[in-house]
Amino acid sequence: MPFPVDIKYIIDTEQELGLEFPDSFKSKMTKENGGELITEDDDWQLFPFLDKSDNKRISRTCNHIGLETKQAKEWESFPKNGVAIASNGCGDYLVLLPTSENEKKLSEEIYFWFHETGQLEKIAENFEQFNED
Repeated sequence: MPFPVDIKYIIDTEQELGLEFPDSFKSKMTKENGGELITEDDDWQLFPFLDKSDNKRISRTCNHIGLETKQAKEWESFPKNGVAIASNGCGDYLVLLPTSENEKKLSEEIYFWFHETGQLEKIAENFEQFNED
């Protein structure tokens, strides 16, 4: 069950990765750090931000965005500038990429990365689209 996260832990991850997350993603994650995201084609487990506030939260966020992105980058075809934010449990990821204007600012757009082909497919303009049911 996801729980809120203090913005300071999001900032820690931004500093670790040298990137700034989009506002819609930060807003969603401060309310629910992780959890499930259901799209038309798949069910995704969102990676949380590492929450160091107590031992229970450290344990519950051990599969955090920083670690999962580092592991995803071991795949030869994973985008070098991508950040893994969710997994479908089958090797595929949801990914954020930097904007064309600023390589340090992640775009609001969400991409599906296919591990078998290395292809990227845009699935949403932003996280707010997932709340439009």
